[in-house]
Amino acid sequence: MDTEELRDVAGGISEWARRVRELRTEEGYQILTHNDRSDLKPGQYLLLTPKPEPAFERAISKETRAFVLDRNGFTCQMCGAVAGEPHPYDDTRKTRLHIGHVIDKSMGGSDDPANLRAICSVCNEGAANLTADRPSSQKLLAQVRRATATDQREVLRWLLRKFPQELDSKR
Repeated sequence: MDTEELRDVAGGISEWARRVRELRTEEGYQILTHNDRSDLKPGQYLLLTPKPEPAFERAISKETRAFVLDRNGFTCQMCGAVAGEPHPYDDTRKTRLHIGHVIDKSMGGSDDPANLRAICSVCNEGAANLTADRPSSQKLLAQVRRATATDQREVLRWLLRKFPQELDSKR
């Protein structure tokens, strides 16, 4: 089944992709995508069996998800990709964010917001309980200095949008 067929089955509902995720996670249907099987292309889905398995309980509430995404600035905490923008390491798709554990549950981590972070689907695919160290300001400045003047100006514009109160307090 592909995206067009799903859209037709859903009666043209624009939120059909969210509904597919709900069918997988909340109702227990085994719906596979290209992330699950390499023979499927993006936008193709495979229903393994029409009988759902017992659904798992969503451990992280919608409120906690929203809090973590907002706290992390809707930015992947491993690679810095921003939700909805083209992914910097995989420009074939836009960045989709998930909620990941800093210390995985299999290693004793909890669902407490302090142990959760926004992580993009590209990093999440290869995370395997890894935590990337955040670069120091010295390393970041070295990278910015190496960038072109145009890119440095773009970084400045982004920083001014992110921290407008800093500019106001200097005046």
